[in-house]
Amino acid sequence: KIEYGPEAVDEFANFDAVNIPQDHPARDMQDTFFINEKLLLRTQTSPGQIRVMENRKPPIKVLVPGRVFRSDDDATHSAMFHQMEGLVVDKGLTVCDLYGVLDKLAKELFGESRKTRLRPNFFPFTEPSVELDVSCAMCGGEGCKLCKGTGWIEVLGGGMVHPKVLKNGGVDPEIYSGIAFGVGMDRIAMLKYGIPNIKLLFENDARLLEQFK
Repeated sequence: KIEYGPEAVDEFANFDAVNIPQDHPARDMQDTFFINEKLLLRTQTSPGQIRVMENRKPPIKVLVPGRVFRSDDDATHSAMFHQMEGLVVDKGLTVCDLYGVLDKLAKELFGESRKTRLRPNFFPFTEPSVELDVSCAMCGGEGCKLCKGTGWIEVLGGGMVHPKVLKNGGVDPEIYSGIAFGVGMDRIAMLKYGIPNIKLLFENDARLLEQFK
């Protein structure tokens, strides 16, 4: 199912519920848009995970797309951009299930010939946490300027849902496990179509849009 949530949420939903610690820099005003002492503009679609788990019993399989907001501004970052969260909660899920989902997603987006790999990382809301890399389309994995000589391009992050996050959503982590991922849709569009600046996506210039089918 596809779920949508509010863009204005409280600090608990945006940070505490998804295991982001009190001293995390993302909570600072220079990173997050606070509306008042109680509300802020969500910095990620992860609050949607908690809403879904609170209102449904497993098994759960949802996508949560939407606009998110961060105080960020350069060629690859915008103060408003689009994310999509994926969440599956069921008995017996493993990292193998996660990789199967992410590999299929990447090949649907970038083509069946693209290779994928998981790379260890850290996110507060997943444990273990991974990033998904896709082989560079420009050089075929040989190494070039686009992929900074590595042959790979990082496209999204994910992992096994942290037991604390399952508990915060009212799910027993002793019985159920979860897989989750978050993908920046604007970043995917930039990688897929070679768009050099994220702001081009929001300028409403029909000449840019007419290039794509």
